[in-house]
Amino acid sequence: MDPIFQSLQTVVDRYDELNEQLADPDVAGDGQQYMALLKEAGEMRETVEVYTHYQQVMQGISDAEDMLDDAEMAPLAKEDLNTLKPEKIVLEDQLKILMLPKDPNDDKNIIMEIRGAAGGDESSLFAADLLDMYRRYAEKQRWVVSIIDETITEVGGYKEVAIMITGDNVYSKLKFESGAHRVQRVPSTETQGRVHTSTATVGVMPEFEEIDFELAESDLEEEFFRSGGAGGQNVNKVSTAVRLVHKPTGIMVKMQEERTQIKNRDKARKLLASRVYDFYAQQNEAEYAEKRKSAVGTGDRSERIRTYNYPQNRVTDHRIGLTLNKLDRIMNGELGEIVDALVIADQTAKLAELNQA
Repeated sequence: MDPIFQSLQTVVDRYDELNEQLADPDVAGDGQQYMALLKEAGEMRETVEVYTHYQQVMQGISDAEDMLDDAEMAPLAKEDLNTLKPEKIVLEDQLKILMLPKDPNDDKNIIMEIRGAAGGDESSLFAADLLDMYRRYAEKQRWVVSIIDETITEVGGYKEVAIMITGDNVYSKLKFESGAHRVQRVPSTETQGRVHTSTATVGVMPEFEEIDFELAESDLEEEFFRSGGAGGQNVNKVSTAVRLVHKPTGIMVKMQEERTQIKNRDKARKLLASRVYDFYAQQNEAEYAEKRKSAVGTGDRSERIRTYNYPQNRVTDHRIGLTLNKLDRIMNGELGEIVDALVIADQTAKLAELNQA
């Protein structure tokens, strides 16, 4: 028997155990424990339901095969088998996907960083367009977007911008957006109608949680300085801005958006922690992806993942060879088709590796 199917009964047993615990009045009276058990059961529910249906199909196949020797029942049994055997194959594939190791970050909120890269002013404007695209997609998912930090260019684009996106399973849907995004279009400053190529980079990090990773104070180098931007009375008079450096990795964060030193330090620490956590996670993911030759890639910020061609209204995701002639709709936040294709490609790669094991 496939190792995956050997472990399915363990999942069912655990699910039944969880439901018994949830029915216990003592557990119901402990809100924190009850919610934790409810969440664990919820994550198993689909797997258990599909497996239960799979067992029913297998029993149906067995019953139909037993009737093949009965001349009167054989035609009906063959008809049942013609329906049940293809369904069995579909359910087996579905169960294999459901039993793939879960990314522990999938249900987390994210911090997304977008930076203008090659292309000067045009790259900063493209960074702003990408931000609008992700904002519109987030609205369709009923997520909440808030800006953590931003550096706006003179032309109204972004040299860099960091945002927090909160909601259900944000990381699971946007984790494959990390990389270099290339745009081909005629810039608004171009007088001769020539198409230019520019790039912006996107980094997606799961929201840092204390239980995931400890940012040791001894590893931090801290400096306070005077804010150089808008801030009313405090600008250039009080050292409210903060610079934090994680010495082991050299990762640095500056924050001056808030009016107080404490608030800037809190935001800087949160952003730094997510960057450091992501730095180590990227290293692990790169090693894993290299071993399984993932079609989706490693999440390296320098890896060119997608091209947005405005003259031809075309978007191409180079990792999975997907081309869609609906750039206008995608920039309006209709990212679902791309997101779904990337998730399926990742699952397919993992499933292929599992089948070879």
